[in-house]
Amino acid sequence: MKNQTTEMTATVVTYPANVQQKIDELVEQNYAIDDIVEFINENGNDNFVEYYEEYCENGENYSYDAVDAFVDEFGIECIAHFSDAYYGQYDSEEDFAEQFCADMYNFNADNTPIVVDWTATWNCNLRYDFSFNGGYIFNKNY
Repeated sequence: MKNQTTEMTATVVTYPANVQQKIDELVEQNYAIDDIVEFINENGNDNFVEYYEEYCENGENYSYDAVDAFVDEFGIECIAHFSDAYYGQYDSEEDFAEQFCADMYNFNADNTPIVVDWTATWNCNLRYDFSFNGGYIFNKNY
C-alpha cells in the first residue's frame, strides 16, 4: 500500500472592513461563522451588514425554512416585514383557503350542505393577496 498525501489549500477570503467588523462582533456574540459565511455568499456583503441579525431573529422566532421561503419570494431587503406577512405553514393553497374562511368568516363547510371548491377560492380570491412558497403563506400586502 502506497502512502498518499493530499494537499489542501485554504482559501482566504478578505472582507471589507465594515463587514469584517460585523463578522467579528457577531462571532463574539456566538453567531455561527459557517452560517454567516453562507449568508454572505448567498446575499452579499451589504445585505449581511444590513439584514443578517433580523434574518436570524426571525429564523429563531419562527423557523429558518419559513424565513428562507419569504426571502425567496420577496427578497432579503423586505425581511423587516416578515412577521407582518407570515400566515403560517399549510400543506396546500386549498388548506389555507379553508382555514382562512373558517377564521375570517366563521365558516365551516362540514356543517353545511354546501360544496366548496377550495382551489377555486384560492385562485379567484386569495392568490392576489397571499403567496404560497414552500408550504408557507405570506400576505403580499404587508
